Amino acid sequence: MKKVLLPTVLALALFGACREPESKTVVKEVEVEQSQEKGALERTAEKVDSEVDKKVNEQIDRIGDDN
Repeated sequence: MKKVLLPTVLALALFGACREPESKTVVKEVEVEQSQEKGALERTAEKVDSEVDKKVNEQIDRIGDDN
């Protein structure tokens, strides 16, 4: 009886000591105001258009105005 009881008590003590302490999880909800009316593709396209316009204007300035 002692041979069965002693390992059982030791096993329970070890499992009880190895448990991780409980931790609290805090979730905070935050509202994000989106003031952008255009989507990501539209904003990217505008940036690319402005870069292309700059390059075209540089080329026109390099070539010069024939008028």
